[in-house]
Order: sequence, then C-alpha cells, then structure tokens
Amino acid sequence: MSRTVNSEHLLDDTAKEIFRKQLWQIADYCGVEILTYAIMSNHFHVLVRVPLKTGIPDAELLRRFHVLYPKPTAYQNADYETIADLLKKNTSAADAWRHQQLALMGDVSQLMKLLKQRFAIWFNRTHERHGPFWSERFKSVLVEGRGHVMATMAAYIDLNPVRAGIVEDPKDYRFCGYAEAVAGRKAAQTGITAIVADPHNRLWRTVGKTYRLHLFGAGATPRHDKASISPDALAKVLRKNGTLPLASVLLHRVRYFTDGAVLGTNAFVAKHLTAYKQLTGLRKRTPLRPLPKITDWGDLVTLRGLGKNALG
Repeated sequence: MSRTVNSEHLLDDTAKEIFRKQLWQIADYCGVEILTYAIMSNHFHVLVRVPLKTGIPDAELLRRFHVLYPKPTAYQNADYETIADLLKKNTSAADAWRHQQLALMGDVSQLMKLLKQRFAIWFNRTHERHGPFWSERFKSVLVEGRGHVMATMAAYIDLNPVRAGIVEDPKDYRFCGYAEAVAGRKAAQTGITAIVADPHNRLWRTVGKTYRLHLFGAGATPRHDKASISPDALAKVLRKNGTLPLASVLLHRVRYFTDGAVLGTNAFVAKHLTAYKQLTGLRKRTPLRPLPKITDWGDLVTLRGLGKNALG
C-alpha cells in the first residue's frame, strides 16, 4: 500500500488507467502474481504472491524484457535484438545482463520501486509537474497464503471504493481486481481464483460466487441496512464489547491490514516472529496480537498491536 504526497487526490480516471496498465506490465516483468488490487485517488493497495526464486531461462528473460521495454529508449544501451545476440554468445557481458535483470525479479521491493518510479515519471511529465509524487516508502504486510486469511485481506482491498462511497458494489469500480475479474479479464480471474483456493472447482462462475460471500457475507449482495454501520455506531459496539458480521467490519478502516506487519494464524505469525528475532538478536518476549473481538476473524492474529485506533 502506498499514498500520494500529502495524500493529495492526484489520480483521476485517466491516471488510474495508466497506473492499472503499468501494474500488470511490471508484475509480469518481475514474475510476481497479482491476486487483487484497488487504485484510489490518493493511494493504492495490491495483494501479490511472490514465487520462490528459481532459474529463469534466457527466452523468458527476453520475453519479460520486451514486456518492460517494448521500444528502445535513449537510456538503453542495447535493443532487444542486440541483447538476444549477446545471450547466444554467452559472454561475461551476457552474464552481467542476466544478473541485472534477475536482481529486479521475484522481489516486492523491486516491483514497487519500478512501478512507483515509472508512474511518477509519466505523471510529472504529462502534468508538467516537478517533485515527488509518492509520500513515502510503501507499507507491506506479510499475509499467510491460506484461503480464509487471503480472502479476508483481498475483500478488504476490493471494498476500498465501497468504503469511500464511490460505488455500492466493487464490481462497478473498474480500478480494482474484482471488477476486472467480473469483466472477464483472465489474469484477474486467475488472481481471485488463487485467493479462494478451492482445488475442486476452479470455474470462474463458482469462484466468483464464493468470493462475493467474502465481500458481502450471507446473501452475497450489498445491503446497506445490514452490511454497513456508522462510525459512531461502530464505536458504541466497541465500547460495549459487542460483535458484528465480518462483512460489516470490512466496510471500515482496519489498520491491521496495512500496519500489522504479519497477518495469519498463530503458527504462521509465530514462525516469522522467531525468524525476526534470530535476524535482529531481539531477546524480549513479544506476544502475538489477536485482532479486536468485534467480529469472528477466524484464527487471525497479527504481529503488531495497534491500540484503540486500529478500527474506525
């Protein structure tokens, strides 16, 4: 997740469309799978799956290079044909080129760096603007790759335009993964299918219905009288230790999905906490943080406690 500088509403529909295309393009180059996303006027969210790093054959490296650089630019020292010839000769220069490309692949940080840099250059040039476009480094949360955990995070992301009051149903907001999937884009449908993770039925018609249950709960249709609650009413429920359906809670800001560091089951979060302690030498006891008991989160816990302002 990343915001524009000063959270200014800089992204109109044209800019969102350019950003959407660049997101898919750069994810393809980096070899990172987009599961879903939401592009808003002053920030964006994207849920991705990063594969384990493996050897990539030259033919695939060339394909990805051509995706990222379909036309040679003044800043490139060689074009596609020249590089292909270089790789055939398999010289030290070819090894250097392979190393340069591989360093940008299979890494969320490189994906975000390329995406944010490319879009900022386009935006500033198009709008005769100078200075930074993005406010800060992106925020990231490590999410366990399980059905319920992934689906909850994905639903929170796709519901961004509903929380913002732009649409009543995310299928009507063209700049989110769910809307692309409903519109028939295969790559977006593949992402949602991976989120639902039903090995027995991967037909989009069935997957789409299942995913709507994560978005809206029982009935799978947006019903404002039951699926939403005012901020004051939410605060009242919190004070009285009451509970709400998960679909209602996801229509409010939940900072655990942007600031929780690690999200998943006890075993998953504990594993990464142990790895973090070994890496940093941290010795103090750090408890896992259950999410506030305002809804049935399933078995979700988080690494970072966020206090009273975590929901709102």
